[in-house]
Amino acid sequence: MNRRMSWPAFLAGGLLFCGSAFGATQKLYLFNWTEYMDPDIIKAFESKYDVDVVESHFGSLAEMYAKLQAGGDAQYDVIVPSNYFVPRLIKAGLVQPLELDKVPNMANVMDKFQHPSYDPGQAYSAPYQWGTTGIVYNTKAYPDAPASWSLIFDPEQTGGQPFSMMTDGQVMIGAACAYLGKGYQCTDRKSWAEAAKLLLKTKHRDNFTGFVDGTPALPQMARGVTQAALTFNGDYLLDKAENPDGFKYLEYVLPEEGSELWVDVMMIPKRAPHPELANAFINFILDAKVGAQLSNYNYYSTPNKAAVPHLDPELQVPPAMPTDEQMAKLYFTPSLDGEALQTFQQIWSEVQSR
Repeated sequence: MNRRMSWPAFLAGGLLFCGSAFGATQKLYLFNWTEYMDPDIIKAFESKYDVDVVESHFGSLAEMYAKLQAGGDAQYDVIVPSNYFVPRLIKAGLVQPLELDKVPNMANVMDKFQHPSYDPGQAYSAPYQWGTTGIVYNTKAYPDAPASWSLIFDPEQTGGQPFSMMTDGQVMIGAACAYLGKGYQCTDRKSWAEAAKLLLKTKHRDNFTGFVDGTPALPQMARGVTQAALTFNGDYLLDKAENPDGFKYLEYVLPEEGSELWVDVMMIPKRAPHPELANAFINFILDAKVGAQLSNYNYYSTPNKAAVPHLDPELQVPPAMPTDEQMAKLYFTPSLDGEALQTFQQIWSEVQSR
């Protein structure tokens, strides 16, 4: 199903006529990534609770974090950060615990996303969507390509074909560490330094086209500007559905050396103006049919086990749902703070500037 389509039959159901515990003038302030929410889900929530949802968007986690520090923790009711920012938000005192007795649909969450390492006890966050970071490549340019980071880091594999790398420093350092046999979750300075050397060698090759975010990398691939790049499984599936001709020869793979498993989560800022409504919204998103509708809209994977039977068929198989063998080689990006974060930022800044 195209992301711009909806489930009218679901929206016309009993949700529209449920009573509300909230006043008609109350608002929920949602701070989310751009184009990451089905508008019909918002309409259904507004109808069920007789409230208005006011959506604001951020383009990066750094932007979201800065706005929260500047007083946004008192402006927004629900935010949608990625897993490796969760510990930083908790430590900074920018978020409050969920009221789990008001989020019974947390029971729908898959076991692999229960009590995650980034939020032990699952006190502060509920999973929203999840996905993987991998390599998309042109099968005509690379007819015998391995599922490996060598498509990026080995000059003999790239064979002079144009390629790009991702702007996310932690992903690129993690990828280089994995390729060097140090594991995707490397966190020591020595491993970072060796990964940085590899990245510098890679960016100085004549066929390197630049650092590109995972989403805009795909139109470049479709136009033939690059033949290999890093992207996300959901964006790949969505763009392929909307442009089948442009993606006829493009394939998405997860490197066998290890890659990123990421989760975007829902959290409530410390001074949220409407925390009770925020808990209700999180519970609403974790409903089985709502969770499936969300994934059918944006093509990312649902963390909701009860939603799986309601997913479109292409979202129940790889690359939307990795195999058990692939899952064993996927890792959360480490959360960095304090001196470790400063060290990492210095190393990544040097990679980008030199």
